[in-house]
Amino acid sequence: MRSAAGWERDVAIAADHGVVHGTLRVPEGASGLVLFAHGSGSSRFSPRNRQVAAMLGEERLGTLLFDLLTEREEAIDAIDARLRFDIDLLARRLGQVTDWALSDPETHPLALGYFGSSTGAAAALVAAAERPHTVHAVVSRGGRPDLAGAALERVHAPTLLVVGGADLQVIALNRQAMQRMTAPVRLEIVPGATHLFEEPGALEKVARLAAEWFRIHLPVHARETAPAGREEES
Repeated sequence: MRSAAGWERDVAIAADHGVVHGTLRVPEGASGLVLFAHGSGSSRFSPRNRQVAAMLGEERLGTLLFDLLTEREEAIDAIDARLRFDIDLLARRLGQVTDWALSDPETHPLALGYFGSSTGAAAALVAAAERPHTVHAVVSRGGRPDLAGAALERVHAPTLLVVGGADLQVIALNRQAMQRMTAPVRLEIVPGATHLFEEPGALEKVARLAAEWFRIHLPVHARETAPAGREEES
């Protein structure tokens, strides 16, 4: 569906022995495309990610929300909830969707970034480490970057970690992950917010931070010239 404000379409992307489904939205004049990797037990219909995606769209950023698991995998996962925590599988799936975005004529010109939540943040970092010249920025919302393991040291994309101020354990895990990263990395703590950022205004704050990060880093030259280092703001 196309309009003066941009265009939207549902997509089906080949993934291993099946397909994953997604919703692609690209506003008029978009300079980049953000691929969303949702958290465990969620989907492309995550209300929190959809809210963030809508706000990114208002900032002229394209978004692709998609299911990380195929229908067959979802049926298996419904039994033991194992696949939703398989970071290698989720990262591979994100990589397959990235390859699709690079090959699609309408999205190919757009600089790519990742937005990961919870376990999806770990998958985003692993996938970014495997595509250093393709992924230009990563944002993690309430993420578990520590689950990316050894891939943390291979990430080149500037990374923003956003954590709720009341999510103390996840704050500690994010700080530990930062110490292992060599890419430019920043920790933003949203005061009073819990893990799901359900407090009034918390998710809007996440979206504003993400939009600013992507505006700065999604252009190809930004990743090449951004200074390395670590910083933390609360």
